[in-house]
Parts: sequence; C-alpha cells; structure tokens
Amino acid sequence: MPELPEVETVRRGLVPVMEGAKIATADVNRPDLRWPFPERMSERLTSKTVTALGRRSKYILADLNSGETLIIHLGMSGRMLISGAALGEFHHDHPAPEKHDHVVLHMANGARVTFNDARRFGAMDLAATESVEKHWLLKDLGPEPLGNAFDEDYLVERLSNRRTPIKSALLDQKIVAGLGNIYVCETLFRAGVSPKRHAGNLSQRRAGALVPIIRQVLTDAIDAGGSSLKDFRQADGELGYFQHSFDVYDREGEPCRKPDCTGTIGRIVQSGRSSFYCPQCQR
Repeated sequence: MPELPEVETVRRGLVPVMEGAKIATADVNRPDLRWPFPERMSERLTSKTVTALGRRSKYILADLNSGETLIIHLGMSGRMLISGAALGEFHHDHPAPEKHDHVVLHMANGARVTFNDARRFGAMDLAATESVEKHWLLKDLGPEPLGNAFDEDYLVERLSNRRTPIKSALLDQKIVAGLGNIYVCETLFRAGVSPKRHAGNLSQRRAGALVPIIRQVLTDAIDAGGSSLKDFRQADGELGYFQHSFDVYDREGEPCRKPDCTGTIGRIVQSGRSSFYCPQCQR
C-alpha cells in the first residue's frame, strides 16, 4: 500500500493540472471501490473548480469551490494518472480507456485525470470542507510526521509505558499519521533500534531521536519520488526510485550497510507484517 511519500509524490504531480482548474465532466464507471461512492458523485464533481489540493496522512484531499472536499485513497494498487497535459518536457496523450479506469476527471484545461485501481481497495468520498477533519477516515489520525505538532516531546509522551513493540507503535496511525511498513523499517535501522524492542522501554533520548530520523527518511523518499515495488506509479506514470536506497527493507540475507557492521539483514513477522532489520547493530 502506498505510504506517505508515495501519496505526497502523487499529490505534487496532480497539482499543476488540478489545482485552480475546473472539472469539466466526471465519469464514474462503477458504484463502488472498497466502499460505495457517495450519491450523485459525478454530478457533485462536474463543473466544480479544485481550489486546493492537499494531503492528510495517506489521503489526497481536493477542496472544491462547492464547499466539498474529494477524499482519495489509493488503496493497494490505485493510480492517479495524468494524460493530455504537458508534464515537464513531455506531453502525455490520452490513452485508450482501460478495464480498471473507475473514475475519470476531464479537466477544462484539456488534462484527464484517471483513477485506475485493479484490486479495487482504493476509495473516494465527498465531505464538507469545513468539517472534513471529522470524516470517519480522518478523525482519529495522529499528527503529520512532517508537521510542527509531531515533535520530540509528543513522541516521548505517546511511547512512554507502551508495552507494544516499537515497530507496532510507529505503525499506529493514531500516534503518527502516514507511516507504513517500509519507512518504519528504514527509520528503525537508521536509529539503531530493534523492531522487537518495546516502545515503553526506549529511553527518552532514543525515543525523541526518532523524530528527526523519521522526517529525514520521509524527505529522502519524497525527493526520490517514493518507492515502486509492485503497483505504485507517479502521476506521470514514472516509477519512484527510493527502493534503490533501502538499507533493510526486502534485503533479507544481504549484508548490513552500516560501516564496520558485519551483520546480515534478517526478517521477522510482527502482526502479520515482515520486519527487516540488522540483529547486530539494531538493539
């Protein structure tokens, strides 16, 4: 599932063709994805202008001049693809419609934005912009890891006395929004913390030190256009490249990349998810 860097990469790719532009028509080709689409979705999108394109955790938020916000979640395999617009030095012509093109936004500027989702785990909904943070998908989310509300004091307090492994705690979207398996594995490696260590057993110094590391990992991933493992593509169809910089994720059996460490990357399963780490230098 795309994590914060992938969603932010897609959002940035959509801004030039969507923000400030009108949706001329909206084709909604099925009644649902993971959940049913909102009533009259096509009608509520058609002729509306996107006034701002934001992100909350792993959700893209398109504010409309109608006072509603389109909430978009990519799910496991969802893609937001742009065609008919000049992106950088390239012009992407409109491709032939595909089987899994579930929602197509025909922008008045000539661009077309297509939500394609083969597995149909994605989602779209509409909510009043003034109260969108109270939407059931968003209301329980923790602070953004790149925002000011996520600081050392906050994380130290939230981790104190927790008896769950630190890996599970950082994946808890109520503690910090947007982190997923890939970037938690990479964060814990850079911090030298074992994914098996209980969150409450970390010293205040080590717990607080996770904050700048989390921010740096996410920033590095965004700069690389996210990580493309199976389905993820940027809005222009290009792959992300951060997967070439993984220190531990999906590197089971390979040597640790830390200088002077002779360890080998291992893998354990925690809550049904693979945790990759170096048993020798992560304690």
